[in-house]
Amino acid sequence: MQEQKYIQEDEIDLREIFKSIFERKYFILIFTLMITILAIIYVSIKTPIYEAKAVIEIGSYKTESDEVRVVDNLNEFSKKLSTIFIDLRKDDIEKESEITNISISKGMKNYIEISSQAISNDLALKEIEAVLSFTKDEHGKFLNDIKEKNKIQISNIDNSVKNLQEQIVNIDRKIELYEKNVINLEEQMKFVLESLKNINSLDPSIAALKSMEKRDISNDIISNKSQLFDLMIKKESISNLEINKLIERKKILESLTLDYNIKNSDIVGKIQINDYPVKPKKTLVVVVSFVTGFILSIFIIFFMQFIQGLKKEEN
Repeated sequence: MQEQKYIQEDEIDLREIFKSIFERKYFILIFTLMITILAIIYVSIKTPIYEAKAVIEIGSYKTESDEVRVVDNLNEFSKKLSTIFIDLRKDDIEKESEITNISISKGMKNYIEISSQAISNDLALKEIEAVLSFTKDEHGKFLNDIKEKNKIQISNIDNSVKNLQEQIVNIDRKIELYEKNVINLEEQMKFVLESLKNINSLDPSIAALKSMEKRDISNDIISNKSQLFDLMIKKESISNLEINKLIERKKILESLTLDYNIKNSDIVGKIQINDYPVKPKKTLVVVVSFVTGFILSIFIIFFMQFIQGLKKEEN
């Protein structure tokens, strides 16, 4: 019996609730429409905000050891950009454009994502371009230093090659001199040998002198040929080893300054913009306002009914 009583009371309460809502349907309708109209007016007069997005690839360069290095530390540089373009501009009250996000791309190496918002697409683009310009200037200076260092090394190699070539010229002169000496000594040897044949065997003193002369000339020939051999080895070493090694290194250094081996930071693809503003979201604001107005109007009805109930109890 008691359960049936509770059910009946619940049914009466629900009937009264729906009755109250139905009786005040025009209030609910007007209140909801007013809130919705206010929302429509708000989104109509609210300045539209446009957004631009871009991805910047941080520059890189190749070393002599064929290692590719990034121009800047990604974490430190993204923090630097955030400080300059976001943190230092937070106090600007009347700003028509701003950078809203600078972060490292997830799952991608050497990429930074940038977002900007402004009252027009042109201003949003300019914000992105300002960050790009700063980045390219910063990293361009670093890469120019790398290029200058490579040029200095190439110049030093050219000087070293020139010095080695001068050494080869001097060696060639010495080789020519020793070759002449060997030819002269061999001519002298022929003369001594002819003399020894014509000397009377009964004149042993002259024969002994000629034999000593022959020995001295033979030693000189051996010495000159030995010097000649050493000079040729040295020339070969300079020509085939030192100079060729320097020339190969010069080629590597020259290739390191080519565009595909030394790249400045730049935008990947194009800056992304949208013809439609991201703020305010007109449809969403109007729908939420309509639902909020409807719920609020019902709450007001319940509250008014509650107040009326209290007054009746007091009377």
